Amino acid sequence: MSEQPIDRYRRRLLGGAVAAGTLTLAPGLFLHRLAEAKPDADPVTSIIRWGLLVDTNRCASNCTACVDACRDEHGWTGHDRPRSDAQWIRKVELRDPATGREVSLPMMCQHCAKPPCVDVCPTGASFKRADGIVLVDKHICIGCRYCMLACPYKARSFIHEELSHQKPYSPRGKGTVEGCTLCVHRIDVGQEPACVEACTADGRGALLFGDLNDPKSAIYQALAEHPSTQVRADLNLDLGVRYRGL
Repeated sequence: MSEQPIDRYRRRLLGGAVAAGTLTLAPGLFLHRLAEAKPDADPVTSIIRWGLLVDTNRCASNCTACVDACRDEHGWTGHDRPRSDAQWIRKVELRDPATGREVSLPMMCQHCAKPPCVDVCPTGASFKRADGIVLVDKHICIGCRYCMLACPYKARSFIHEELSHQKPYSPRGKGTVEGCTLCVHRIDVGQEPACVEACTADGRGALLFGDLNDPKSAIYQALAEHPSTQVRADLNLDLGVRYRGL
């Protein structure tokens, strides 16, 4: 039986690449572990839990500012994805059949406190940082796609193709799974995720980012003042992304 491309990828990845700690994705581009200490040397801590509040009352169906910003930030332009669609973030249109009310909302990784993707991952490639951000370690992802099946939110996708024009702070690799990182590279240097920044600049203000554990943060106070919804709250996953107006 001939060896399939993903089998060659697994063999190569689980050989010398993991031991070396870096994986060459393209000339001059290396994949680094996102779980390491932040650039400012402050350790990631469970004292903080990063989260996102989406106000669907402010999210317009014809607005794709958050999706466009994510695509530009992480380089999943679409031209290199002929066989599948990246699921970093997408717009979802919902309609209440009883009232006819329609809402539009962004859907991405919900950064669960109890992430199913982590539970089913056979190598530990899917993991949750102490601050609640759920990530994929591309060094040890074998492309089995169990996490994609386990995710209730269809928030991960598989990279089938050779990639080009990659971002050094957001490396991607053929044969691995990817999804929203909450722009961890920006958070770790004190910035907001690209989607939040774009939504604010567009004047919508539908996305609010911050520390869910800090009573002084805007997101904590907003969640305390107004009701919010967790998508599929019945699963008891304790989501880091909340929605208002659903």
